[in-house]
Amino acid sequence: MLFGLTTATFEKEGSTRIIALLCMVLVAVVLAVYMQVGNHQFLTYDDDVYVTNNPHVSSGITGNNIVWAFTSVEASNWHPVTWLSHMADTQLYGLNPRGHHLTNVVIHAVSTALLLCLLFRLTGTVWRSLFVAALFALHPLHVESVAWVAERKDVLSAFFWFLTLLLYAGYVTNRKTTGYMTVLFFFVLGLMSKPMLVTLPIVMLILDFWPLNRYRREEEQVGLSQFFGNAPNLIKEKIPFLICSLSSGIVTIYAQHTGGSTASLTALPFILRTENALIAYVKYIIKTLWPHDLAVVYPMSPSYPLWQVIGSFLILLLISVATIRGGRRYPYLPMGWFWFLFTLLPVIGLLQVGVQSMADRYSYIPAIGLFIMAAWGTSDLTRNFQYRKPLLGLLAGIVIGISTALTWHQLGYWRDSISLYRHTLDVTTDNYLIHDNLGIELVEKGDVDIGMQEIREALRINPAFANAHYNMGFALDRKGDLDAAIDEYLIALQLHSNNRKIHNNLGVAFAKKGNLDAAIPVFQEALKINPNDMKARENLETALEQKRIQVEGGKN
Repeated sequence: MLFGLTTATFEKEGSTRIIALLCMVLVAVVLAVYMQVGNHQFLTYDDDVYVTNNPHVSSGITGNNIVWAFTSVEASNWHPVTWLSHMADTQLYGLNPRGHHLTNVVIHAVSTALLLCLLFRLTGTVWRSLFVAALFALHPLHVESVAWVAERKDVLSAFFWFLTLLLYAGYVTNRKTTGYMTVLFFFVLGLMSKPMLVTLPIVMLILDFWPLNRYRREEEQVGLSQFFGNAPNLIKEKIPFLICSLSSGIVTIYAQHTGGSTASLTALPFILRTENALIAYVKYIIKTLWPHDLAVVYPMSPSYPLWQVIGSFLILLLISVATIRGGRRYPYLPMGWFWFLFTLLPVIGLLQVGVQSMADRYSYIPAIGLFIMAAWGTSDLTRNFQYRKPLLGLLAGIVIGISTALTWHQLGYWRDSISLYRHTLDVTTDNYLIHDNLGIELVEKGDVDIGMQEIREALRINPAFANAHYNMGFALDRKGDLDAAIDEYLIALQLHSNNRKIHNNLGVAFAKKGNLDAAIPVFQEALKINPNDMKARENLETALEQKRIQVEGGKN
């Protein structure tokens, strides 16, 4: 049994067989809990961009597709390793969602085993390391990262995160150049899976404080020198990693700006972003402790009550001060806390990408810091309890049992797009993005009138949402009201003039009305935006052919 092992058994430090056994048990539990995703469908939210409607991915691994993976900033990111993994899945499973989902599950399971090995290697303790790894494996906040095919980048980058740190722990012991270069190599692979790994060099410096204890030179006494004695050498050691992080950050900002994913300071003022960031940090803590009302999108609020902003700031400040003050006696507290703070920093919203105020997937790696604080802190708090061993075992069993049940339940919402969208609307308010997504999903399934109601609700909440106008145009086209559809497409273009899909559908609507003179330049504009848009090219060729026939017919 996973938590039936006694603390006495756990105290056999260095027992490779026990760690190997526990790794196998964790992998088996993850596979058992997450196996239901094998029956889930692709989502219409980003899965189409990453797999189903991406010709480079859906055609599998080819020379041209490999080149594309390393040169493309599709989906507002540069992550060639992630693209290659999706291509490999398509090569193996085609467009059957089962294989794509189960690959995510397997990577998550292997990452869980790596985390256990990492923590054991760093700390030499088994049960606390096991508890943290089990929470990582089975916490409901992590369902989004594993159950969503488009979040392959999340599970894949985490795999390289743990592998890099495990190799780093080995390098610290043997100090070989080959070991250092291997660590750097896998770190770069992680960056090429998801740029969120830019904070990994900072986490290495945090681990150097605890549990590696590399800051204090042997001849120095505990004191301020503990924090500064060997710091320059440790920072110098991380310079190649920091350069890679900086390079990845620059490429990512370029990719997100090129893809139109970054919000301007006019649309989202920096003060609002700062307020949201403070509140989001606290919400992540709350959802880690009490994972309720989990949603695929948490909409950004146009404003926040002052008391929430000040309260969040004070909470973060007090925890930071408390962990620093207690760091000399309980070094895992600042280590876990600053792991949490720094790893969330790239996605906390100061550089806003997308419309969300926060996201469950962003907690995939950061939550580990909080898990470490809980595991080591609980152990120290109960140090003098008479029945400490059975109490800790009982608490661990209860926490993991509840997490497992919640995760199993949460996974059910991810079976298809409509289930996920409806659940999200049940637990959030004014979620115009999800109203729009649900609406177009219903329209495409034939429930046009009900779908249009959802799209209208999205437009009521945000009248300037270009995608909702585009989808309303698509729905009106389905109903045969071409004039109204054209009006909606034109509004959408006013809001987002650089969108090839809007140009293409507008051209199709003009062509259906027989207005080829209006349709042809619209198709040409779509091809200016993306010369590789095959649909726009085919539509342009058809329109030009029809125009030629019209002209020749007029001459006759």
